[in-house]
Amino acid sequence: MENLLIFVNIALAIILVIIILLQRSEGGALGLGVSQDNFTSARSVGTFLTKFTSIVATLFIICSIAIVAISRDELRETQSVLEKEEEENSNLPQIPQSK
Repeated sequence: MENLLIFVNIALAIILVIIILLQRSEGGALGLGVSQDNFTSARSVGTFLTKFTSIVATLFIICSIAIVAISRDELRETQSVLEKEEEENSNLPQIPQSK
């Protein structure tokens, strides 16, 4: 399950990068590259890409959180190094503390 989520997360990351690169820069060149004739069609494409980008970004974040949650559950099943050390030290004779 974790491998599938990692694959989906990588695919979403690649799609997200491609979508962002396809978008037109809104602040670049002070808007000199946009003519009034293409303004409405360019704006509709821009809103589609913007919405699609937000959907893919949301899926990417949800997938990333799911991967972290699954990996944390697997880590809880194992014993930490400190717990192992405490168990080993409990079997050894203790040195009496001087007052």
